[in-house]
Amino acid sequence: AITLAGDNQARLTVCTIVDEVIAESRMASVGIAPTELCDIAVTESLDRLEEIVESSVDGGISVETTVLVGKPFIEIIRQVLKHEHDLVIKCAEGATGLTGMLFGSTDMHLLRKCPCPVWIIKSTEHARYRRILAAVDRVPEEAVKEALNRQILELSTSLAMAEGSELHIAHAWRFAGEDILRSSRTGLSHAEVNAMETEEANERRQWLKDLATSFGAKSGKRFSPHFHVMKGDAKLAVPMTAKELDIDLIVMGTVARTGIAGFFMGNTAESILNQVDCSVLTVKPPGFVTPVTLEV
Repeated sequence: AITLAGDNQARLTVCTIVDEVIAESRMASVGIAPTELCDIAVTESLDRLEEIVESSVDGGISVETTVLVGKPFIEIIRQVLKHEHDLVIKCAEGATGLTGMLFGSTDMHLLRKCPCPVWIIKSTEHARYRRILAAVDRVPEEAVKEALNRQILELSTSLAMAEGSELHIAHAWRFAGEDILRSSRTGLSHAEVNAMETEEANERRQWLKDLATSFGAKSGKRFSPHFHVMKGDAKLAVPMTAKELDIDLIVMGTVARTGIAGFFMGNTAESILNQVDCSVLTVKPPGFVTPVTLEV
């Protein structure tokens, strides 16, 4: 976060969260009010936070520290809304590997409901990201998806250039109606259907390269990504590709309904997140409205 803020001349706020102290019968016996206990917890948390920041910052950047009180994901999102933050960076809190999900409850709430991009970082022995995977989708004439693709490429290329990482751009696609087309009742031969499938695959590869070329021309960034066009459901293809390539960070969209506050992460994004074991940076589509509101 410090490096990213320095590179982008951005303001950085570092926060931690403490739970609200609820009045219980045991509290009354010690003669300390819940508000006093909460104040003590906030003070001690702030002291520890400032020590960590002071030992990490090497001048040249102003860092604000704050302690939030309440339910973590709600207070983080309220902080984003109040101060118009552009990015949330957080350590993954869940289990790793096959025994459990990498992302915990707070992580998933943020990935679903935070209005700005959310970067959940998995602890790793590597000092930098070696390989970054940008997962993009194609829906002709859908402006929301195209805007989301541009955001994904912007973030992934910026990070790849800053980290000196390999950049991989992946797109999963399905041959619509393939089962029906291969039915004997259509009168089409397998060779004809195979030719249609090959044509679709070639169009997808060309679209992906054109997307990257167009983005590079508009942004002025020079980059040489590796392209991956996988036939199949993105729910399976993206996690499998990430595993095969030993990806350290996936940049992806959480496409779902927009404009109405509520539960927004699409089934594809949710399924991918449940399977991966690396850091993720998720981007919301334009028009996203978080169900969390500022306190009145």
